[in-house]
Amino acid sequence: MQLVSEHLCFGGAQRRYKHRSACLDCEMHLSVFHPPANGRKEGPAGRGGKGGKTPVLYYLSGLTCTDENFVAKAGAQRYAAEHGIALIAPDTSPRGDHVPDDPDGAWDFGKGAGFYVNATEVPWAANYRMYDYIAEELPPLVNQHLGLDAANAAITGHSMGGHGALTIALSNPERYRSVSAFSPIVAPSSVPWGQNALGRYLGEDKDAWARHDACELIRSGAKQLPMLVDQGLADEFLDKQLQTKRLEEACQAAGYPATIRYQDGYDHSYFFVGSFIGEHIAFHAQALGCG
Repeated sequence: MQLVSEHLCFGGAQRRYKHRSACLDCEMHLSVFHPPANGRKEGPAGRGGKGGKTPVLYYLSGLTCTDENFVAKAGAQRYAAEHGIALIAPDTSPRGDHVPDDPDGAWDFGKGAGFYVNATEVPWAANYRMYDYIAEELPPLVNQHLGLDAANAAITGHSMGGHGALTIALSNPERYRSVSAFSPIVAPSSVPWGQNALGRYLGEDKDAWARHDACELIRSGAKQLPMLVDQGLADEFLDKQLQTKRLEEACQAAGYPATIRYQDGYDHSYFFVGSFIGEHIAFHAQALGCG
């Protein structure tokens, strides 16, 4: 982990790192908010969590975003500082001149649109392994190089990142205390964004698609975690791409006690995320033992 930049923030530090990713075969950037005690280069780890080590909340961003959008726009650091939680914001896809991109320059596929899956199709399979990057590669790096408690973790995200947070948590319930999402793509197997991405990254194997579909995972009996979802009713993507009602129906059918809230008048933007991020961090803080 090489430190790229640092800014003091709410008594802690907002830092950006870069490192070589083995599973993505490229250099990646990572934005991390260290809460007050952990934000100092010297001194004890942050309060909260087991043994005083600082617990972590991963935030997965949406289409076209990088690791920097959330940390600059959502105002989450204030709440993370209050609860003693580190915020980990990875990038949304592999990067670099050697990494393939959509040949037509589409904004919803390729760079900036990794969809948090392990691609199996050529040419994407060589680099687009965002599922493994989030679930397998980052936790030991967070533990070893950042001094945080990756064993006491929660996960959240927005839009494509909400899809990633839900599917990664549902597939790895032993690794996360809780999961939340803003405006998630809950049923990518059934909507255009998801069908395009899953079809091109994973091929035509619909069983492979189902392993990256929150509704399908819940219907198949995924272990239950504390879950909170917020969806704006003025979201321009709600009816065609997000279809949150599908998640509500899947949870009801499976007896999954998720909290799914519809917020009147709110859209898909970071104004929406910023309005409710404090409640999401408080929700995770309770699950992480620092509420």
